[in-house]
Amino acid sequence: MVTPLQYGDPPHVGPFALQARLRTAPAGLVYLGQAPDGRVVSVAVLSNGAALDAAARDRFVTAIRDAQVRAGVRGWGASLVDRVRGRLPADMPPVLAMQDGPAPWVAVPYLANGPGAERFLDPVPVSGTLTGRRHGPDFVHHWLGDRTPALPGPPPPPPPPTATKRSVVLASTLLATLVLMLLLVVWMLLFRGEDEQEPPRPLPNTQFVPTPPPEPTSPEPQLPTPGPSGGGEDSGSPWPDDLFGGRGPI
Repeated sequence: MVTPLQYGDPPHVGPFALQARLRTAPAGLVYLGQAPDGRVVSVAVLSNGAALDAAARDRFVTAIRDAQVRAGVRGWGASLVDRVRGRLPADMPPVLAMQDGPAPWVAVPYLANGPGAERFLDPVPVSGTLTGRRHGPDFVHHWLGDRTPALPGPPPPPPPPTATKRSVVLASTLLATLVLMLLLVVWMLLFRGEDEQEPPRPLPNTQFVPTPPPEPTSPEPQLPTPGPSGGGEDSGSPWPDDLFGGRGPI
């Protein structure tokens, strides 16, 4: 019965887009998917517990490879291979694509009333002492109750980016310049000469004290000095007394 995808189901398996669940088998799950060309396919995926069991994983992958080999052997040869190995029934569907590894899966054409990818899950949970067909309930696999599909691990992280030759040269030049400047500063601080004079200190600012402006005064009149001739203020002679021996002009 077709059921919707549930939490934990992968949306894609390889190139196939999964659309619904077709069957839940003891060893894994079967999905209804669509190929890139539009064909409807049946995809079988091991459960997480079965994928961790190396023997169960090997039986699943071996069944897929045997179906591919049997597809190339026709008639009596195919029946002989099936009888000798005792692993595969005669109505195994053709394999469209497969993936081995830690999370194997297989895709076959979907037929509504025909065999699907669940046929490859049937040989996985074997019981008994022989590998292949069941021979009795001698033991039970520890992963029979697991219903989680085995998904491939996340891709490895990308390698760290590698620097180009030009960036390495620029970074080296910048680092060398910074180291040289640091050494120069240390040398100037530690090994500076003692005889170096300190820079002169600036003179203090000049303080201007304003003085009061001068007050204008009137000059006093000067009085004439009397000479030997007895000439003074009242003398009408414009000549000084000491000129021409006191005789005046001739």
